[in-house]
Amino acid sequence: MSKRRSPESMIDRVTKMAASCPETGFECFHGYGVMGLTFASGHVLALRHWTRSSIGPGYTSVWHRDPQEEWSFWSTQSPETSCNRYTGESACETRQTPIAVTWSSEDRLRVVAPDVGLDWAVAIGSTLMTRVMGVVLRRLPRSVRTHPVFLKTMGPIGGRALGIGSFNMTGKMPNRQTFVAAPSAMWVVRQSSARIGDIDLGPVGPLPRQAALLDFLIPQRGIVAAGSAYFEELDPDRHSTILVRRA
Repeated sequence: MSKRRSPESMIDRVTKMAASCPETGFECFHGYGVMGLTFASGHVLALRHWTRSSIGPGYTSVWHRDPQEEWSFWSTQSPETSCNRYTGESACETRQTPIAVTWSSEDRLRVVAPDVGLDWAVAIGSTLMTRVMGVVLRRLPRSVRTHPVFLKTMGPIGGRALGIGSFNMTGKMPNRQTFVAAPSAMWVVRQSSARIGDIDLGPVGPLPRQAALLDFLIPQRGIVAAGSAYFEELDPDRHSTILVRRA
């Protein structure tokens, strides 16, 4: 595999080239992650490894949904400056904890969070469709890639093309902020294994009913993306400020 075209080197290139916020009124994050990965057992995992953030230090976050559909969010930063800022209404648990993301080879990453017992390995590869979509997205001006008309059109088209089920590139998060997904490169998860404590999450597979965090739909096939994400600036008068839902 060419080093220049490997997922690790491409992700490094894309994250270094990421631009600032498209306009005022948005909170911005740049980096990469596993958009979502479903297991036949009913578990769901997602990874966000943001190297830059407009509201605080970069951070790493793991999202976990168990078969009872309860969401947990684990992050290296506080809930106020990480994913719970947008997902708290759906969160049953949140924890600030160390999370290590390492590349064991140029197309394999490992995510370890000792305090919650997570050990997750992901093998990444490309397909003709991910390569084509990446080239198209990188050539488009940012003003086009973040335009509502493009986002609302591209989401369903991309979902069908990648075989990931329904997909939205813009919509509302559980705390009611608008989100904009602006990837510059994508790959598929070729293989994955994960344990949380004594629980083996088992083989990867689609769910009978697609998982979602309000309008953010979890892909039914694992997708890794590098680029940027924008969220409507928090306004306590219009958005929920709940960081974790209590039973």
